[in-house]
Amino acid sequence: MSRGNVRCEISFPAYPATQDDTLRRERLVRSFANPVAIHRANVIAEVAAVIAAVERAQQQGNWCVGFVSAEAAAAFDPALVTPTPQVNVPLAWFAEFAAESAATEAIDAASASTGAEAFAVGEWKADTGDADFEKAINIIRAAIHEGDYYQVNYTTRLHAEFAGAALPFFRSLQIAQPRGYQCFIETDEFALASVSPELFFVLRDGVITTQPMKGTTARGDSKEEDDARANYLLTSAKERAENLMIVDLLRNDLSRIAQPATVTVPHLFSLHAYPSVWQMTSTVQARLRAGVGLSQVFAALFPCGSVTGAPKIAAMQAIRALEANPRGIYCGAIGYAAPDGSACFNVGIRSVWLQDGVATCGVGSGITYDSTAAGEAEEVWFKSRFVRRASKEFDLFETIRLDAGQYALLDAHLARIAHSAKHFGFRFDLAQCERALTQVQRKHPEGVWRVKLVSRRDGAATATASELDRSHVSDTPLPVVLATRSVDSRDEFLLHKTTRRESYDACLRPTGFDTLLINERSEFTEFTRANLLYSLKDSGETLFTPPLRC
Repeated sequence: MSRGNVRCEISFPAYPATQDDTLRRERLVRSFANPVAIHRANVIAEVAAVIAAVERAQQQGNWCVGFVSAEAAAAFDPALVTPTPQVNVPLAWFAEFAAESAATEAIDAASASTGAEAFAVGEWKADTGDADFEKAINIIRAAIHEGDYYQVNYTTRLHAEFAGAALPFFRSLQIAQPRGYQCFIETDEFALASVSPELFFVLRDGVITTQPMKGTTARGDSKEEDDARANYLLTSAKERAENLMIVDLLRNDLSRIAQPATVTVPHLFSLHAYPSVWQMTSTVQARLRAGVGLSQVFAALFPCGSVTGAPKIAAMQAIRALEANPRGIYCGAIGYAAPDGSACFNVGIRSVWLQDGVATCGVGSGITYDSTAAGEAEEVWFKSRFVRRASKEFDLFETIRLDAGQYALLDAHLARIAHSAKHFGFRFDLAQCERALTQVQRKHPEGVWRVKLVSRRDGAATATASELDRSHVSDTPLPVVLATRSVDSRDEFLLHKTTRRESYDACLRPTGFDTLLINERSEFTEFTRANLLYSLKDSGETLFTPPLRC
């Protein structure tokens, strides 16, 4: 098979994380080029031969990097039905390399140059509408009530136009979703950028370790809220039950290839903090029987139970009936097989497929009887934050009034931009901000000025001043218009002051002084440029702004 131009890169944790406070930071980082062979399966009958070829490559001292798509499941068990595969997405694909290149350093996510100017991503749109999403959740809950299955992982796909270079986009994804099982593959035909936080399995010295990820909640916007959300996840009967169901499924799958009485659960209900969400994992481990290799491991475990549901066969039948499109690499397995016989694969979540000018990213959640359509839709939104953050470079800013050489509410402005920096994982250098503001202050000791303080991802800060526009200050009311489309209260770029203005620009109407925004609950929120203040009956002269939840 033609090898073409192929580049692969892996950055995987050397050891599975069991809890954030005990996370071992060592990583296996390698990059590869000029493969000696490409092993590809386009139909189910070819998948087993590809996995066997990967095993032979290991035995010959070579590396293999690649993936197995979700629709390859029937290659390992005909009962594992899936939607019809996409014709342009391989069911299995691996590049074989005789030697590795010299890249051994992990990316510094806070300061790396993403080359953001080298790619452009359009608006992300889901292939499942709100009504269809709610209908599917209700169907799954009804079937659970009837005893057809216990849990189903229901997913949708986001699509966006993509132009430019794939590697800088991967770098941006690494920053937005750090620390995971990261893999980049680029060919003349497609590119794959995976920053999955979930381990499918790692095979080393005859021991196999899996780490199913079940249980998710959004990060809080304050320490108190964040701690409360983490505690909820850890103590929620629903989330723990969801996790435990998949642990039992994985224990059963591992028992098919494990030495007797060696399947253990060394860690149950571990919490991990990621930029957008808290995730809960458990660790299931076993010692393999003699003669068990990669082919037998895939036959026993694929696809991972955390992205199917339980029981696996019944859950996958529901997925085929309900999901609008095939999953492709999403919910498949992406990883490497090394010359020393070890292998490690992630579960292909938080991954983007790039082909023919379109970026595709799957998102989903595990549905149990206690699930609600609104709750699952919110989980899907928060899980997709990583790709929205990575789609365009942005800075943080504050606009501060400078009047007769004195800043108004300076401490509050600095506290807010510092809070936003923490939220997005930016470095924040208070001293640089203060120096930039002081330079502007010295240049403008008189008059009223509008000072814009900008803080970048690497902590660099700048400040510029423009004379305050007072042309609209009068006793005559100014005309404003109401937006004709709503904003989403879950959009983090509305909650923080950043240079990402897409949500505002999409609502801005050309008439009037400004446009008043409303959210999905028909609540007034703010103007595209100005604050919204209002008074309440019997509140006297007190003025309010809409609460942050809006």
